[in-house]
Formats: sequence, structure tokens, C-alpha cells
Amino acid sequence: MTYRFKNVLKFSLATFALFTTMNVSAQEAESAPMQNPPVNVEVMPGTRGVSFQLTLDKKLRSAPKIGFFGVTDFNSDWGNDHLSDMMVIGKATVDLFKGVKFGAGFQSTPGGIRPSAALIYTYANPTWLVIAMPRVDISKDANIEGFGIVEYKPAINDKWRFYSRLQGVYVHAMSADLHTRSYLRARAGVTHKEFTFGLGANMEYYGPLKHNENNIGAFLQVALF
Repeated sequence: MTYRFKNVLKFSLATFALFTTMNVSAQEAESAPMQNPPVNVEVMPGTRGVSFQLTLDKKLRSAPKIGFFGVTDFNSDWGNDHLSDMMVIGKATVDLFKGVKFGAGFQSTPGGIRPSAALIYTYANPTWLVIAMPRVDISKDANIEGFGIVEYKPAINDKWRFYSRLQGVYVHAMSADLHTRSYLRARAGVTHKEFTFGLGANMEYYGPLKHNENNIGAFLQVALF
């Protein structure tokens, strides 16, 4: 473990511990009820294979400024028994100010698992959801990453909503100064109660040459409370 790695890791843990202590101490003054957003699970079979994504952003009921943000994402190819395209993000979070929180945790891919830190911005109302997360590995040969989601879901009537989403990732290896992974995902459909379904497209890019694999299909998303 390098000296620089130790210093960055200590700083991240110290910052998280400081904000945790401050926020837990302030909970006695919190009286407003806290509502956690649902866990969203989505599956999309398509031309390439099956795409799966689970997204959660939860807070502790007893300390609502402290929480956890996670994304599990994979693509499987028809006829291939090995899963080589998978990403898992896990971050313990603490609110810094309205809409912005600091996250410290891990990033796992087929290439290994790395500690990482991030800033997470979230804006949400019944019609819009925006999530932006710049992230950096706290390790040797670190990657930097930009992750973003924009959803637009206006009401059609009392029971149905139109649903659309654009989601993107770009990962860059700092030491080699090259592209390692990126994607663009698009969804369009309708929402009824906790179910959302429609058509989707995944455009995936791998490695320095940005090798492209696409998946076009139909998706089903379920909001698990």
C-alpha cells in the first residue's frame, strides 16, 4: 500500500467519520418523517442477451443523513455461460448539503475490486430524477468515472405515467490516459403503480479501441419498497 494511498484513504475515512458524528448528534432535532425511495430492479432481454440493473439509494431511519448508494449492473450474451461484463458500486453516504452527499466504498468489476470515493448529486420530484456521480479510485493505477441518470416521467392520467431515461458512464484510466469502459442506455415506456415497461437500447463500449456491443429489447422495471 503506497504512502499516497494511505493518506487518501485516511482522509476519506476521517471525513466520513466526522460527518457521521455530526449528523448522528443532530438527529434529536430531526422531527420530519423520512421516506426512503424504492429499490429499482430492471431486466431487459434483447438482441445481444440479458441486461440487468439494480439501483438503490437508502437512508437510515434513525439517522437520515447517513445512507447507502449502490448499483449492480451486468450484461450477459446469449449462448455464453460466462459473465464477463459486470459492475457493482457500493457507497456509504453522508449528506453534505441539500442534494449532495459524499460516498466512500468500493467499485467491483471483472478486473477486481477497488476502494473509491465519490460525490453524489440527486434531484428528484414526481416528474424528474437526476443523479450525477463523479468517482475516483483510491488505489494505484486509479480510474476516474462519470456516472449519470436522467429520468423524465410526466403523468398521463391518474393511473399511468410516461417514462423515459437516459443513463451514461465513462471510465478513464489515469495512469495510461485511455478509455476503459463507457455506455449509453435509453429507455422509453409507461409506468403503472410499481411497474414500468417499454423498449430499451444499450450501447456498450470496451477498451481503448471502444469496441461496441449493442442490446436492443424490451425492459421491465419494478420498484420494490
